[in-house]
Amino acid sequence: MQQTEWGPSTGGIAAAGAVGLAMAIAAVTLVTDVPGRVLAGIAAVGLLTFAGMSWRARPKLAITDAGLAVRGWFGTHVFARNDVAKIRITEFRRIGRKVRLLEIDTVADDRLLVFTRWDLGTDPLDVLDALTAAGYAGR
Repeated sequence: MQQTEWGPSTGGIAAAGAVGLAMAIAAVTLVTDVPGRVLAGIAAVGLLTFAGMSWRARPKLAITDAGLAVRGWFGTHVFARNDVAKIRITEFRRIGRKVRLLEIDTVADDRLLVFTRWDLGTDPLDVLDALTAAGYAGR
């Protein structure tokens, strides 16, 4: 049975939340200068917000009976098969390593959806294979 929903890994989200919590504790208890305390506090709030919103947006991409569901921080948008124009992998080198992105072109509202490995929790090529098997790619 093939996977039908993808999202950020639980461990990655928990690690971001733990680092944010540790930074918040350090900002309150260890940092003595005011500018450092403010910067550490802002970074902690940013990491905790990122972890919370990443958890809320799970699963980021899912194959459902209604269509392809894309979940964001504030809601879910469902695209029917005929609303998806093209699905492709973009691959480039960045900081000495190969980075793959899954790109989905939509017809309905003319949007380009871009998913990273963080968004999907797995290699975008595996997701492309599952979407192709479900009949979404190849248009």
